[in-house]
Amino acid sequence: MADSLQSLLAGKNISEPPESKLIREFVLDKFKVAPLVAIGPKQIVIGVKSAALAGALRPYLLQIQELCQTDKKLTIRISG
Repeated sequence: MADSLQSLLAGKNISEPPESKLIREFVLDKFKVAPLVAIGPKQIVIGVKSAALAGALRPYLLQIQELCQTDKKLTIRISG
């Protein structure tokens, strides 16, 4: 009756959305920092640890949106 989480998830195919992977790789290549990426139905939130990084990333939002080929709103959140 009490199955472990590992046994419940063993049969599931959980994969990272392609937008998430593209954003992580882009930020990692440009800034050498791995961001947190949360994808919702209408927006993508990019979580970074500092305001300086958020400010440096802001000019690249349009480029990231084109790279991901999405019309979702991109938001940067400082999640320290």
